[in-house]
Amino acid sequence: MSSGQGVPFRRRRLGKKLREMREAAGKTLEEAGAYLDMSRSALQRWESGETRPNINVVRSMMDLYDCRPEGLLDEVRAVREKAWYEDFGIEGLGGSYIDAETESDAVHELTLQFVPGLLQTEGYMRALFAAGFPPMTQGEIDKQTKVRLIRQERLLSVQRPLELIAIVAELALHLPVGGPDVMGAQLRRIVEMTKLPTVTVQVIPRARGAHGGMRADFTLLHFPYPDYPEMLYSPFVNGAKRDEKYERLQDVRLLFDQLRSEALDPAGSAELIERLAGDLYGS
Repeated sequence: MSSGQGVPFRRRRLGKKLREMREAAGKTLEEAGAYLDMSRSALQRWESGETRPNINVVRSMMDLYDCRPEGLLDEVRAVREKAWYEDFGIEGLGGSYIDAETESDAVHELTLQFVPGLLQTEGYMRALFAAGFPPMTQGEIDKQTKVRLIRQERLLSVQRPLELIAIVAELALHLPVGGPDVMGAQLRRIVEMTKLPTVTVQVIPRARGAHGGMRADFTLLHFPYPDYPEMLYSPFVNGAKRDEKYERLQDVRLLFDQLRSEALDPAGSAELIERLAGDLYGS
């Protein structure tokens, strides 16, 4: 895993702005560091978001670079505030993803074995968390469940709505996570959620066979910021790896569009999910 994977999104975005300010002023890391009384590596950590920003140091940067972007100091103050998910003990990679999702306005997601987290029922969540490794305590399961339920609220938000476009492999709907009752309720929940203007679900049917997304799940987060339009998260054994490389993002965007064209349309997907709820789980 590359350095800085667990850095919160807002700090990375602020750090990127500080780096661009320095570069626009024609200052090297060594030159700026000498003025700011910090080493080259220390300034690099500021610009990567690894260091929690100090408003007085940012003021010094603005003086050195002769650049005073509107709202920058307010952004520093906001970044210094405690994130909502920290109250639940979420940090590292998990916190980094939630921080980014909180700032995003759209989630494009492919899942092969699970129902997307933003569509999960509480029963389904708890069954997944209980089956995880390493094992969670009941208290940890409670916290993780609460955090996921809070994240789901944005699908219903009027002030800051979050759009979800989810492509789900049919296999994920056949796995009886939590047992027949839990899974039946989960499938009914998906159908209900697709009635929201913010939610689109498309299923890749088993009959489709091989497809380009078989190798791994992924999530594309889209942001309302011209300087930071999107980000890719891909799962691995104990977390999710972030990728912001333009070429990689372009490839995944094309793959996502291709998978949408190969999947059932939203209406056909809802019909399939309803049928599976009855045939597999008696719902």
